[in-house]
Amino acid sequence: MTATQRLFLGGVVITFATMALAYLGASSSWQFYLTVDELAADAASFRESRVRISGKVARDSLQIAPDRSQASFVLQGETAKLNVQYTGLIPDNLAEGIEVVVEGRLEDTGLVRGNKVLTRCASKYSSNG
Repeated sequence: MTATQRLFLGGVVITFATMALAYLGASSSWQFYLTVDELAADAASFRESRVRISGKVARDSLQIAPDRSQASFVLQGETAKLNVQYTGLIPDNLAEGIEVVVEGRLEDTGLVRGNKVLTRCASKYSSNG
């Protein structure tokens, strides 16, 4: 095998290894999320599992610690509700009545222990036409 062929083969191996690592790293963030109602309908199969749940922060349920390190709220779907206990960096725009995605663990008690909250603001992206 010539030096050029070895360099080419080495480049191909490095390229594929880089692509594989990039795919593995990114695929963890490609997980879909469940709605509150979907999770409530099949909660037994998600107990003690990591989940992503989409829903609305229920009115009169949001409580944020004075140091903004913890929050608790009710995540509301069309028919079901879930209690969420969140620890971590709280988004500035976390408020009652907005859509959020909570990532965390569903406990046996039905409580979601969240470690990531993503707020969604559809009105910010709506067209004026």
